[in-house]
Amino acid sequence: MVGGMDPRLRTLLAAQEGVLSTADAAPLAMDVNVLERCCRRRELVRVRRGAYVDAALYAAATYERRYRLVTKAVLRSRRKDAASHHAALILAGVPTFGVDLAMIDVASAVTATRRHSGVRMHPHPSYFVYRGMWLSVPLPLALVQVAAATGLVAGVCSIDHALWRGWCTEQELKTVALSLPSPRAQDAAFRAIRKADPAAESVGESRTRLLLTDLGFRCRSQVWLDTDKGPARVDLLVDDVVIVEFDGLVKYDGAEGREALAREKLRESALVRLGFEVERVVWSDLANPAALARRIRAARARALSRRAR
Repeated sequence: MVGGMDPRLRTLLAAQEGVLSTADAAPLAMDVNVLERCCRRRELVRVRRGAYVDAALYAAATYERRYRLVTKAVLRSRRKDAASHHAALILAGVPTFGVDLAMIDVASAVTATRRHSGVRMHPHPSYFVYRGMWLSVPLPLALVQVAAATGLVAGVCSIDHALWRGWCTEQELKTVALSLPSPRAQDAAFRAIRKADPAAESVGESRTRLLLTDLGFRCRSQVWLDTDKGPARVDLLVDDVVIVEFDGLVKYDGAEGREALAREKLRESALVRLGFEVERVVWSDLANPAALARRIRAARARALSRRAR
């Protein structure tokens, strides 16, 4: 259509959350040449062979949202396949950490895992579920797949969130872990399940807890403390004397932000009066474990010294 995308194609995109395949366009009497012209006019983006995404949505999306769009487009072009591993987690809205967003994992009719054009195909399990209009492996299975394939940290960060949300149970995870294809994969999944903490409320908290635990500290998540300003819940209580608060992208702009900052300072002062030290951690701190360990040890020494006095 001269001057813009065919309205039927635009309607199809809207109905399919901004993605389509060459097979989707065929009933509209539109072949690959029509779709490629849309790409040249920057109305579509071809993300894989036979898989297309609305160009405006793609341009405006964050890196992870682009991955979600690409996954959906790939699934439209591979109708018998289902999202698996971290592709299934991201479709389900589960936060991830340390996964490969350049690779789309799918459960497919293959006998052994293989890769092609950014798609990694795994032998499919016995059944799938629907995430909207998209086929996916069940969430508990996707969680243990990530733990087995990507590692303990990636697995725990996602498992924590799913348990906290109540989207699965520890027993469900243990049951599906036994269905993984090798004893090594099963062992990796069980290690992640044992390390999981359903009290953790964010990937940042989970990652911080794992790092501090590896550094030799004892951590408890989401602990309530009684202060002279009322009950206060802290992200992590380390060795029972240091409070660690994970700050993601907290901003204190504007009047509301300044009020929030003032409340936070009053809360922190009340915790210090109880004999605790408070350390705030951001993502960049996690890249330097040695420096973080020194901070926590120094904070612990200050708290113990104050308590002794």
